[in-house]
Amino acid sequence: MFPALETEVKQETLPDPYEDFMYHHLQYYGYFKGHRGSLPTSATHQHVWKNNPRYLLSGSFGERQGMIPDPLQKEKLLYSLMLSSPLLKSRQLLHDEFGEVNPCLREPRDLFTFFSSSGPLQAPRWPIECEVIKENLHHIEWVPPQPEYFYQPTGNEKLPEIVGEEKGTVVFQLDSVPTEGSYFTSSRVGGKRGIIKELAVTLQGPEDKTLLFESRFESGNLRKAVRVDTYEYELTLRTDLYTNKHTQWFYFRVQNTRKDATYRFTIVNLLKPKSLYTMGMKPLMYSQLDAKTHNIGWRREGNEIRYYKNNRDDGQQAFYCLTWTIQFPHDQDTCFFAHFYPYTYTDLQCYLLSVANNPVQSQFCKLRTLCRSLAGNTVYLLTITNPSRTPQEAAAKKAVVLSARVHPGESNGSWIMKGFLDFILSNSPDAQLLRDIFVFKVVPMLNPDGVIVGNYRCSLAGRDLNRHYKTILKESFPCIWYTRNMIKRLLEEREVLLYCDFHGHSRKNNIFLYGCNNNDRKYWLHERVFPLMLSKNAPDKFSFHSCNFKVQKCKEGTGRVVMWRMGILNSYTMESTFGGSTLGNKRDTHFTTEDLKSLGYHVCDTLLDFCDPDRTKFMQCLTELKELLQQEIHKKFNELGQDMDLEGSWSDICLSDIESSTSGSDSSLSDGLPVHLLNVADELNQKKKMYKKKKKKPLQTRKQRNEQYQKNNLMQELKLTEDALSFQERAGFASSTLQKQPTFFRNSENASSSAMRNEKPRLNELQLHGRDKGTSLDPSKMTSILTKSKERMQMEKPRPTVSCSPKRSTNSSQEPAADMKSHWSRNRYPATKRGRAAMTVYPSLHIYTYP
Repeated sequence: MFPALETEVKQETLPDPYEDFMYHHLQYYGYFKGHRGSLPTSATHQHVWKNNPRYLLSGSFGERQGMIPDPLQKEKLLYSLMLSSPLLKSRQLLHDEFGEVNPCLREPRDLFTFFSSSGPLQAPRWPIECEVIKENLHHIEWVPPQPEYFYQPTGNEKLPEIVGEEKGTVVFQLDSVPTEGSYFTSSRVGGKRGIIKELAVTLQGPEDKTLLFESRFESGNLRKAVRVDTYEYELTLRTDLYTNKHTQWFYFRVQNTRKDATYRFTIVNLLKPKSLYTMGMKPLMYSQLDAKTHNIGWRREGNEIRYYKNNRDDGQQAFYCLTWTIQFPHDQDTCFFAHFYPYTYTDLQCYLLSVANNPVQSQFCKLRTLCRSLAGNTVYLLTITNPSRTPQEAAAKKAVVLSARVHPGESNGSWIMKGFLDFILSNSPDAQLLRDIFVFKVVPMLNPDGVIVGNYRCSLAGRDLNRHYKTILKESFPCIWYTRNMIKRLLEEREVLLYCDFHGHSRKNNIFLYGCNNNDRKYWLHERVFPLMLSKNAPDKFSFHSCNFKVQKCKEGTGRVVMWRMGILNSYTMESTFGGSTLGNKRDTHFTTEDLKSLGYHVCDTLLDFCDPDRTKFMQCLTELKELLQQEIHKKFNELGQDMDLEGSWSDICLSDIESSTSGSDSSLSDGLPVHLLNVADELNQKKKMYKKKKKKPLQTRKQRNEQYQKNNLMQELKLTEDALSFQERAGFASSTLQKQPTFFRNSENASSSAMRNEKPRLNELQLHGRDKGTSLDPSKMTSILTKSKERMQMEKPRPTVSCSPKRSTNSSQEPAADMKSHWSRNRYPATKRGRAAMTVYPSLHIYTYP
């Protein structure tokens, strides 16, 4: 059914390199003598070589013998001629692409993946617990001729009560599904051994109208179907394998349909409180009869769509329901339903096979195996660039790294990736220019195991891979570990201009980027230029308003943050909606696969704008970003009742804190170690606790205890004195300054704080001096220090400053408020400059104490 990926490359039969070497070796030391001759042609090579192995020391070479008096030099030249001759190259040696004689051993064959039109594709490998049907599924690509608008609620949508299998009939249920507590052990092509069970009910005759369900195919997800009425079904989704969560992605098949009936489907175990189904998103349906007869593919269908909380209260986690009605287009049809347009691992392999068999594209697109997944599926790495004419030209190229499907249920990332590959591999002049100036490293499917089994978020380790980019567990997270190390090696060779990981978003419309905020004044606002340019190139799909550049602690393990910490300034996560657009000409319409593929083209187009030697566009975007940011800050002041302007100096502004958090994304927190390592971790923790218990704290002498008691009393008195002084200063300061301080600003460094920094080393020095002598601190010395510090503060006149860093919000789930969004105009105007409001900030005295 599926073919093997690797095939041997046909090469002409060559003489044995070892035998050739021995002939020359014996001849050089005089143990073999032969007749002089000339270099053989390719046709007579083997015959001449075996009958006259001295040919390399005779003929034209022999006439120049006097020019090489050193036998060692002659031996080296002989060896060079052997290696440079195309007739003497072995299969194990590789030569420099620029023709230089720099042979190196070929990498092990397992690191390569060869495609051939005559060879088979590598079949997907499944966990041995999973049952897989033998049918091959294929869906045609199709773009609806008319826009598919969002569903408009009528207010009369029914909310069906969930009755369960107690009052209904189970017509489909998966039995062998790995759940939480178990973990992945091994895999095989085809999954579980033995006969595949018939899970669908047996029809009682032609009048039986029961639907036949199936989901045991690639990327499928449906665990149970319960018939509660003639045309009404309750559906339960399967959680990600080896977990008890992440029910969002669905993809299943129904058969035995009736044309004139209205069916209702209700998914009963969704986990997210918010969904785009509340904003008009419709499910996708595919009819095989329509595809065969009318060439119609996936389309948005459904009425009476509601997303609501499950009314069953069993004391466990709250579930949410999605219900919709549908009328099938044909009797006895085979139809499919899906959360979004599926893109399977086999779809990717077929696409890469066509690239490898294309004689033009295969010249500048090299396909390799990055690694093998936990189940043994190939993780592909594409290197796309035009061959360079010189080593200097090759070294001068910058790199761009793109990846997708780290979350397997976010198939929209694969469609954007497909659009990018379609364009960058084309013969377009822009594509050729990009290949000339960049080296593209592309990982089109980071989590093939999760894609194959129909997971929404996790790998077979039962963990979210986009929280483990800092992992050292190569065996548990090979796809992420090898990707990070590939980028590390790439950074050692050349600058990486852009990193972008393609994702999907289930709670926001449009397409947008999450980035990282750089506080380096040299690159101030630069990380926002690429998203702004992309919004101008795709104004009806990409929303700059929805972009965010806040780096939260819980996102430290994500790809964009880890790559940013490694030194990639422009490091992004691209979030594309499962729904559609609320912008421009596409307002209130669903995205099609063509819309998503066009984003891949716009990424390429924006790269050219971003790297244009004419920096006009770049500088215009920087100017516009400054104006937009100034508007946001003014809005903040207005909310706080302040009337304040900022001058041209923005060095103190912490830009990301002006924005809300990115918790509106679908990213989950890191969920720890894989299950098979949890027991090991528990054992290590217990050993650490036992070791700590054995270590006894040494007893202190009476003298040491007295000294410590005196120090503690002294520190308490100093702290009370400091608090009293600070209270007096604040009381005097409050009457002469603004009534309300902006909550999103941080105190900048000023003259008084720098004076205090000069005081701290003196205090430390004095304390350390006292500690070295083994005596307690002298209270008289500390009192004099306090007095001098207070006098110095009163003599200092700090410059008026505005602290420009917002305090980070403690509510990580807060969404951007509507009044925080401003209109992003392309008209540019100079910022008005008015004097800053005087805000004098007095520092408090800090006393360093012993622990």
